[in-house]
Amino acid sequence: MYFIGNFVHATNQEEIMEAERRHGEFSLIIDAETPIMALRKFKDRIIHYRVTSDFFQGNCSIYLIQLFEFDMFPKDVPMMVNYKSTAGDPLMPFIRCSLPSDVSDSCRVFDWENNTPEIDGQKEKLFLAFEAGSPKVIVEPEENFKLSENM
Repeated sequence: MYFIGNFVHATNQEEIMEAERRHGEFSLIIDAETPIMALRKFKDRIIHYRVTSDFFQGNCSIYLIQLFEFDMFPKDVPMMVNYKSTAGDPLMPFIRCSLPSDVSDSCRVFDWENNTPEIDGQKEKLFLAFEAGSPKVIVEPEENFKLSENM
């Protein structure tokens, strides 16, 4: 199966100046046998990026907000994976519709509250966390990491 994980992150959270702290989003894709195997590979890859790049600097929190599973990819007609609409200032919440189609185009509201992402008013569960100055993971998904029903 093919898995696409959509993540949001908050980095350099130890910085005093707001302009020096960052947040954003990224996606990872893998061919894996099960969702748990995909999550393990995602975790390993994020740790690799932490050690070898500047992507996830300082005090860093990473949240898995969506996990898509496909048995095949579209061949004839492209499929939209994520539609995002942001009103005004980049600090404002945004609306995302995942896998919109003729059958379903329901959207969810994404926001940040105290450097923690919220989706439809619900705090997201932490996937990985790093402390400034260390590649060591201080929080990571356990074997019983549960994906929310909304993913």
